Amino acid sequence: MPTLLIQIAPQRSTQYSELASLLAPIEIQLSPLGKQITFIEPVELGGQTYHKCQIDTEPDENLLQELGRLAMSSASFTYYDQIGDQQGPFLRPLDTQYPTFFPKDLITTRRYQGKTNELFTQFMCNIARYSSDFANKPWTDLRLFDPLAGGGTTMFVGMVYGAETAGVEQNKKSAQTTSVFIKQYMKQQNIRCILKEERLKKINAYRWIYSFGRDQSIRCFLGKGEIDQSVQLISGFKKPHMIVADLPYGIQHKGALNDLLSKALPIWNNLLLPGGTLVYSWDSTRFTREKMVDLVKNVSPFQVLEGVPYENMGHRVDRVIKNRDVIVAKA
Repeated sequence: MPTLLIQIAPQRSTQYSELASLLAPIEIQLSPLGKQITFIEPVELGGQTYHKCQIDTEPDENLLQELGRLAMSSASFTYYDQIGDQQGPFLRPLDTQYPTFFPKDLITTRRYQGKTNELFTQFMCNIARYSSDFANKPWTDLRLFDPLAGGGTTMFVGMVYGAETAGVEQNKKSAQTTSVFIKQYMKQQNIRCILKEERLKKINAYRWIYSFGRDQSIRCFLGKGEIDQSVQLISGFKKPHMIVADLPYGIQHKGALNDLLSKALPIWNNLLLPGGTLVYSWDSTRFTREKMVDLVKNVSPFQVLEGVPYENMGHRVDRVIKNRDVIVAKA
C-alpha cells in the first residue's frame, strides 16, 4: 500500500501552528483521501511535522488536486522506508497543483481589522464541501454563500476555486470597501470585470453583481443589507450548495446569539439546497458547543453533524478568544 507524508502548513505564529496541527488531520480525514486511508499518524522528520498516511491505491489526478486544496496542509510526498539497498526515509514530491480561476493571492492580499486567518476560512469552505451531498462535484459546479461577508474572504476562496459566490454584509462601510477592493484588484490583474450596481428601493438596500472573464461565466453577488433581506439581496443567485460564515467574535452570550441565530438559521436553511451544508465558527469561550447544538436544533430543521471528527474542531485562537469552535450542519 502506498504511504504518503502530508506536511502541516507552515504558519506565521505559534498559535496558528497549533491551529494547523489540530485541524489538519480532521481536514484530511473528511477529504476524499480520508476514504482511502487505512492508517494515519503524526511524525517528525527534519524538524518538520507531517501526517503519515497509508492508503489503498496510488492517488490519481483528482485526488492529487484535492491534496493541493487542503488548507491546513502544504506539500505532499510519497514515502519510502528504503529504495533498493539504501535505507531511508526517502520522499518523492507529489504534484498537487490544482486549477484556479483567479490568482491565489486574492484570498490573502486584502488586510482589514478582524480578518480571520485565511487558511481557517479555506478549511471551513473545504469542510463544507466534503460534508455535503455534493462532495463529488467540482468547485466550478458549486455555489457558496457567506451571509456575514465582512471583508469578503470566504467569497474570495470560492472565486479562486471557481465557484459562483455571494455574500451579504450589514455594515455599509465593510460592504462598500469590499466592492471597491474587488474592482481594483481585477483592474490590477487585467481580469475583465463587468459590474452592475443596484439600489433595491423597496427594502432600502444595495447590491453589486460582478461578472468575470471573457465569457462572463463566473459571477459574484455582494449585498449590503440585513440577514432577513438575504433572499432579495442575492436574487438571481441560485440556491447555494454551501453556506460558510464566521460569527462576530464579540457575541459570546446566549441572549445575543439567540437573537442572531433564531432569526438567521431558518432563513439560511430555506436558502440552501437539500443536502447542502452550513458551516460557521463562533467564540465558544463562554458559549459552549453543547449550548450551540441545542440552539441550532431548537430554532431550525438543520441536522447538526456530530461525533468524530465534527466534535473535535474546537481550538484556541488568542488571549481574547480562548476557544473557537465550528458547527457543521446539513439542510
